[in-house]
Amino acid sequence: MTKEQERARARRRYEKQAKNQKTPVGASTRDKQVFGVILAVIVILAAVIALPLLLGNGDGTEPAAQPTNAATTPSSGKTGGLAAGQKLAAGCTEPPAPQTKPKTFTDVPNKATAAGKTWVATVKTTCGDLTFELDGTKAPQTVASFLHLAKEGYWAPSPCHRVTSQGIFVLQCGDPTGTGSGGPGYTFGIENAPADGIYPQGSLAMARTQDPNSNGGQFFITYQKTQLPTEGGGYTIFGKVTKGLDIVEKIAANKALDPNPADGTPVSPISILSVSVTEKKA
Repeated sequence: MTKEQERARARRRYEKQAKNQKTPVGASTRDKQVFGVILAVIVILAAVIALPLLLGNGDGTEPAAQPTNAATTPSSGKTGGLAAGQKLAAGCTEPPAPQTKPKTFTDVPNKATAAGKTWVATVKTTCGDLTFELDGTKAPQTVASFLHLAKEGYWAPSPCHRVTSQGIFVLQCGDPTGTGSGGPGYTFGIENAPADGIYPQGSLAMARTQDPNSNGGQFFITYQKTQLPTEGGGYTIFGKVTKGLDIVEKIAANKALDPNPADGTPVSPISILSVSVTEKKA
C-alpha cells in the first residue's frame, strides 16, 4: 500500500470515528450555562437576604415606614445598654443590654385563655410604667399570646428598637434581641384590623412582615393617630395604652439615630424590664 493510500485510509477512519461521537458542549455554551446557574443562585440568595430588610423598613410598600418585624439594627459602638449616639431622656435610666438567647416556644397559645375577657398589663420600663388594656374579645389569639409571653418573662428585658416620626407615628417594641427580626418561635394570623386603616392615638397593635400569618411577639404603640395600608390585611389592634403615653411621646420627640431620624433606633432608648397581666374585673 502506498503512502497516499495509507493517508486516505487513516482519514476515512478518523471521519468515521468523529461521526459516531456526541458533539461536546462548546466552551462558550458551557460558560453561559455556568454563568446562568451562578446568576440564578445570586438572585435567590439576594431575595432571601433582602426580604427581611425590605420588610424591616417599610414592608417594601408605601408608606416607607410601616410597623413590621423590622430589621432595624442598633448602631455600632454599643456599650452596655446604650448604642453610639444615644442619650437618655429625662426620667429614664440606662437600659440593660438586649438578650442574646431569648426564650422560644413551639405551640401557639390557646386563644380560649383570653377570649371574652379584658386584661390589664403593667409594663415596667426604664422610663417609667406603661399600662395597657387588652381586648380578649376582639383579639383573643393575640391577647392569649401576650399573656403567655408576659407570664414566661419573654420580654424581660426587651428594648423598643424602632421609632418613626414621618408618615406614621409609632414606637415598636417586643423583640428581646433588639434587632427587630426576633420572635417567640411561633406565629399567628391577623385579628381586628381596622378596615379603614386608621389607628387612633394610643392604639396597641401587632407588628408583622408581609405575611399576614407572621404575628408573634413584636407590637407597636401609636403615639399619634396613624393611617396604615390595608393591603395584606392590616395590623391587629389588641388593646390600648391607658397610662404612660406621655413617656412614648417623650421618646418619639427625640426621633431616631442617623442616618434616618424619621425611622430607626430611638435616640433616647427605652427598654421593657417586666410585664405583668391581670384580668380586669367588671
